[in-house]
Amino acid sequence: MKNRTPAESARAYQAQVQAAADPNREENLMQYLPLVKYIAGRIAIGLPKSVELDDLINAGVVGLIEAHGNYDASKNVKFESFASMRIRGAILDELRAIDWAPRSTRAKSREMERAIADLENKMGRSPTDQQVAETLDVSLDDLYKLLDDLSSTTLLSLDELTYGSNDDKPVPLVDTLQSQDKSDALTDLEREEMRNLLVDSIGLLTEQERLVIALYYYEELTLKEIGQVMELSESRVSQIHTKAVLSLRGKLRMRLLQ
Repeated sequence: MKNRTPAESARAYQAQVQAAADPNREENLMQYLPLVKYIAGRIAIGLPKSVELDDLINAGVVGLIEAHGNYDASKNVKFESFASMRIRGAILDELRAIDWAPRSTRAKSREMERAIADLENKMGRSPTDQQVAETLDVSLDDLYKLLDDLSSTTLLSLDELTYGSNDDKPVPLVDTLQSQDKSDALTDLEREEMRNLLVDSIGLLTEQERLVIALYYYEELTLKEIGQVMELSESRVSQIHTKAVLSLRGKLRMRLLQ
């Protein structure tokens, strides 16, 4: 794996210093190591074999230490929820540092996303694999190979910058998390609008795609386990998942930019 940048090394060192400053911190963090391994394992699904799981776990541990040092109980957010976001963000930061998805791959991802969105607008439903292949002017086999290549581009870091309630300066998205007990009219409206948008978008997917989304994100099964349930290969499940996510991402992007 590529060497860390000076900034990343500083973050890791600071996290280690914080951990050493509290003799009980290591013991407290040990109970969350299975969470790190779980998150790293799910992110590793579909990544190139050159990316080793141990490297992702190491990055996740740094994220866990940072989460422990930055956790603010007064926000009434469960530590597990806060830590999960930090762990995931740290792992994805590591992946970006090693350029795990070349620009050409990301360009292909956007091209397929647009193709699926255009077909959905014309037909009012999710297109078949054959229709996507014809639009992209590739064979069905080449489409499946392309979906395999694009599987790792469907990751999203919640540590990306967004704007807080004051819209004055960018902050990590994870830091905008609030307790579900705390709400206001605008937040509730935005949450309901996003929920309805997502439900409508999922409703346009094929039955097979909806099942994969439900089993992966709601039942939290691995792609291998989903394959066993659906009697499909793990590779085929990964392809279905990638196409579904690209479809959802395209619909959400278009609706949010309107």
